[in-house]
Amino acid sequence: MKHLRTYLMILFCGAMIGSQTGCKVYSFSGASIPPDVKNFSVELFANRANNGPPALSQQFTDQLKNKFQTEANLRLVSSGGDLQFRGTITGYTITSESAIAGTTSGLNRLTVNVEVEYVNTKDEKDTWTQTFSRYAQVSSSENIVAVENQLIFEINRQIVDDIFQKALVKW
Repeated sequence: MKHLRTYLMILFCGAMIGSQTGCKVYSFSGASIPPDVKNFSVELFANRANNGPPALSQQFTDQLKNKFQTEANLRLVSSGGDLQFRGTITGYTITSESAIAGTTSGLNRLTVNVEVEYVNTKDEKDTWTQTFSRYAQVSSSENIVAVENQLIFEINRQIVDDIFQKALVKW
C-alpha cells in the first residue's frame, strides 16, 4: 500500500510538471515558437518615406531576416512562410532638438517609422499590423551625413528587436 501511494504521488507530480511545460519551443532569446512553425518569409520593405538613402529598404529587410534566422532558428523561405512579414518604411526624418543659447540646435534626431504586417499562418489570431518608430540623436556639431549609416543601423536594430519581441516573445 505504501509503494502504491508513492507510485501514485510520483505519477501525479509527473503529470503536473508535464501540464505546465506546454507545447512550445523556447529559445535563449525568450522566443516562444510553436513546434509546427518551421520557417518564415520577409518581403522587401519598400521605402515610402519622402527621403532617406536608397539602400534603406534592403538594409532593414536584411536585418529583419538575419534576426529571425539567428535568434529564432527558423528557416528563411522566399515566400509563403509559416510566419510572414511585409511592410513599408513610412517615415525618415532628421529634425533639430534641444536648442542651446547662441546656436540653433544642440542635437539632431534621425527618426525612422516602419509599418509592419505580420501573419502567422498557423494561428490566425496571432496576426497584426503595427507601426514601429525609433530614433537616434547626435550632437549638432557632428556632420549628420558622416554618421548617418551608423545611426540607421542602430535604429533598424532597435525596430527589428521590437518586431521580434512582438511576434515571438509576445510583450
